[in-house]
Amino acid sequence: MFESREIETGSKTKLYAELAQMLEGLLSGEQDPIANAANTAALLFQYVPDLNWAGFYLLRDETELVLGPFQGKPACVRIPVGQGVCGTAVARRQSVLVADVEAFPGHIACDAGSRSELVVPLRRGDAILGVIDLDSPRLARFDADDQAGIERIAALYIASLQME
Repeated sequence: MFESREIETGSKTKLYAELAQMLEGLLSGEQDPIANAANTAALLFQYVPDLNWAGFYLLRDETELVLGPFQGKPACVRIPVGQGVCGTAVARRQSVLVADVEAFPGHIACDAGSRSELVVPLRRGDAILGVIDLDSPRLARFDADDQAGIERIAALYIASLQME
């Protein structure tokens, strides 16, 4: 059972450890990918400081990501693989951390207020199912600790899904 609580935000390591623990409780017993993505996005948006968007883009075929559950302003609905930060993360099959989105070639500006971005692929075995995307209005908001923390969150989300 999930219980909302105040969490330590002074240390990113502690923040993400607490978020992982909270997410495990939140996703426990639920296998629906949309419900779990919605709750994961809400948890991230509520507890990770300095975000203006947190959510999922889901890979619907090999060429395109489609907007999934999120928190924040309305967003771009479709992103081609290989374009923007989200599409680049899928094409590279690895996380992409961008300190200044205006300096990222081909950045797709869904919200002009976003200045930095972190995108983590959702991997199940060799397959990419989509990405978790975090945007911040602060330059250089994300670092290696954020990347490691969100990669752990992505792994917990994937582990919650019913294996087909």
